[in-house]
Parts: sequence; structure tokens; C-alpha cells
Amino acid sequence: MRASEWFGRFAVVSQAGPEDLKPEVGVAAANGVMADRATALTASGVNAWFGSLHVLKDISMTAKARSVTALIGPSGSGKSTLIRCLNRMHEEVRGARLTGKVLFNGTDMYAAGTDPVDVRRRIGMVFQRPTPFPTMTIMENATAGLRLGPRLGRTEVHARGEDALRRAGLWDEVKDRLKQPGAGLSGGQQQRLCIARALAVQPEILLMDEPASALDPGSTLKIEELIEKLKIEYTVVIVTHNMQQATRVADDTVFMLDGQVVEAGSTDAIFNHPTDERTSDYVHGRFG
Repeated sequence: MRASEWFGRFAVVSQAGPEDLKPEVGVAAANGVMADRATALTASGVNAWFGSLHVLKDISMTAKARSVTALIGPSGSGKSTLIRCLNRMHEEVRGARLTGKVLFNGTDMYAAGTDPVDVRRRIGMVFQRPTPFPTMTIMENATAGLRLGPRLGRTEVHARGEDALRRAGLWDEVKDRLKQPGAGLSGGQQQRLCIARALAVQPEILLMDEPASALDPGSTLKIEELIEKLKIEYTVVIVTHNMQQATRVADDTVFMLDGQVVEAGSTDAIFNHPTDERTSDYVHGRFG
């Protein structure tokens, strides 16, 4: 993916407003409004199509603030489509459309006049496979999202990049080679670099679409440990096919099947006391 394409369509770019805000305050405070932290993100009656294919069917779900919500379900159940609807990336696909509401602290992200780029500033995305820009250094990759925001001085950009790399658990591994290509890192390090790139612009929500599925067990463990730390300050929504991973990292879990939510609740309830037989079959490996 070219850097210009990423900036224009998928970028999580820098926030408007004062640059010395604490990361946990984020955009809402920068705009003069302190966000209601009771419920961070809610999908309400969401239907999504690719052309004539109806892929999400009246989806309603909630991701609580400063917690991890896992989306689970078999391939083709609509998990990745849903997570892309949450920050308006679904509409970037030719022929895609959506009805319903996505509420972020009570504000509909699809309301008329809402800037989708601003939505993606506040709701960041990390993809399944690491996507560092091959022509950029490690530090340039970490700060790439700041290019479209208010112009920042070099010192501020470096400080934001260092902070993001620290939050992504990567600083100690790369601090002596910040000018080397980001593509030269290992797969797990590249994924954490992409997480740092998202965190550098100080989003309030982080969406992760199977962030560890392409990684070895050691790198997967580091990503899971990072998610546990990130939820202290961020709301995290993660798509995963790994049931053990869901039980390890998620506070709440949503089970999807054929484009619908079958059951949602605490991860303990979904895995140990499901109310729907289909949920029980899936989490215990009897599905299919």
C-alpha cells in the first residue's frame, strides 16, 4: 500500500487541538468536551452490504470504555466487516453501503456532515498483517499519521513518536536504530510498529483485526500483553479466531454467525455459561 493511499483512506491522523494534552484525555477534551466514559462505542441496527450481498443483518453491540471487546465467530460471519463499519472504512469499498447507527459517546459517526477522516482520527485501526511503509525509517513509520494534522515541530514529532513506541512496547528494542527502515524489523516488531503508528495520534478507540494471526507464539504473547496494558487508557475491539486468545485478553465477547450477533456478554459468561446452544458449540469446538 502506498503511503499516499494510506494517508488518504485509512490513516489515523493527528488530533486537532492542544498538543500537550495527556493521551488519556484525547480528542474530546481537545474539543472542549470531556467524553462520557460509560459507553465508548455502540452499533445500533447496523446493516451492511457489498453490492447486493447482505453481510451484516441488524447488528447491535456495545464496546465498553477502557476495556477489551472480542468479536468471535467462524470465517464469513461478518466480524471484519463489522469492525470496519465502526470507523467508516466499510464505505471505502466500491459498492458498499450501510444503514443504522454507530454511536461514539452518544454521537452518530454516520450522521450527515460527519467527516469520516475525523472519525478515523478518533477510532484507529490495526490490520491483520503488519503494513510498515518500506521506504520510511522506524521513527518515520511511527509518526506517519501526524503528517496530515496541525504542523508540529521536529522535537514534538519525535516526542510523540517516542511515546507511541514506548506505549507499543517497542522503544527499548529500536531506540538505537530509529533511522533504519521499518520494514527491516521482525514480523512481531512490525506489528507493534503499526500499533505505535496508530497510537501516535492519540485515538480514543483502537480496532484490531486479528493482529496476531500472522505472528509466531512469542510475538503473539507480546501483542496480548500489550493489549492488556492499552486497555488502561484505550477502548480496544479485537477480531480473533483464537478462542484461547479471546479468553486471555477480552473483558467482553460478541459471538457472530451469518452476519448476526448470536450472543454477547462478559467473556466468562460467553465461554463458561452461554445461553445459546450455537455459542456453546462454537466455543467448545463442536461447531460445523
